[in-house]
Amino acid sequence: MITPREQRIPKELRKSAATSECTLHQLSPYIGKLKSSIARFLILEYTNTGDLVVDLFCGSGTIPLEAALTGRTTFACDTSDYAALLSTAKLNPPRSEQFALEKAKQLITEAMALPVPDLRTIPRWVRDFFNRDTLKDALRFAKVAQREGNEFWFACFLGILHHQRPGFLSYPSSHLVPYLRDKKFPRHRYPGLYQYRTLAPRLEAKIKRVFKRMQPLQTAGTFGRVSADVAAVPAGVRAIITSPPYMNALDYERDNRLRLWFIDPLRGRFQEQSVSHKRKAFIDVMSAVIERSSAQLVPSGYFIFVIGEEVKRTFRAGPSEIVHGLVTAHAPSLSLKTVFTDAIPDVRRGRRNCRGVKQEKILIYQKE
Repeated sequence: MITPREQRIPKELRKSAATSECTLHQLSPYIGKLKSSIARFLILEYTNTGDLVVDLFCGSGTIPLEAALTGRTTFACDTSDYAALLSTAKLNPPRSEQFALEKAKQLITEAMALPVPDLRTIPRWVRDFFNRDTLKDALRFAKVAQREGNEFWFACFLGILHHQRPGFLSYPSSHLVPYLRDKKFPRHRYPGLYQYRTLAPRLEAKIKRVFKRMQPLQTAGTFGRVSADVAAVPAGVRAIITSPPYMNALDYERDNRLRLWFIDPLRGRFQEQSVSHKRKAFIDVMSAVIERSSAQLVPSGYFIFVIGEEVKRTFRAGPSEIVHGLVTAHAPSLSLKTVFTDAIPDVRRGRRNCRGVKQEKILIYQKE
């Protein structure tokens, strides 16, 4: 059993931060996303201005963005194409709303000058989400937005890719995980939801929403598309704050499948993420991460794990117990100081059959 005695996350941090956080956090949805309020709490509580903060499984970039907003330098990495796009976009936002809108118009003009794509070459499951003319526009814009330096605009585009609301591009669909809602919104009763949806005004509205509570980044951040177990973590780290993939609970490839397809249309079968599905793979990666990365912590530095707590037949111990055992075995210089718990609401679990992940445990270790 993990010790010391567990504490609840402060009540004010358990509430949604959606109406108060920097709206860069809301570029595009991400399954299992860490609350920005909790990320900020951990950063402010365990680091100081100017410190180096590292996130080795950064996902949508919540921790590195909060680190940059609060004056910490940051190094982050992830292997997901979607995570790479979002994190890069958040750490390199446009200098102003006017610039962002002007460049969006430029990219759309450039995209509409491209040849009209042949939809027969597009997988049927992708075509099912869109009006034919909307899909043609979306495909051309994605081709232009894929170029290096356009990450912010591509992320905004992915943020409006699917939803049931008219301000988004798809037919009625769930926002977080792409499921068509044609039974709830049948075409014969809601014909307007199946008509052509123009890209330009929707992208413009999205950019304006992102700039609604835009806060300036105080420091620069570095992102690397590399596996956590081989990442070149810089020396002098004050805190490693990271949330490993939820083991055997979330399927990041499947749950992000539509956005991932637009990032890489040549993607064939979705790749299995062994770290999040196989016990041995998870243990091997985490063992290497803990051993290699803890060596880069400064004395009295912190290694903080945000763990999705869930028990399945393939994991005979809770994930936090597994991580604690690995820390004990591979980083004896780390001492467990605090354990926080936080309930995960249904909306963050996302998938209809993902009922096992009920809470997060936050394990706070300090280097002796």
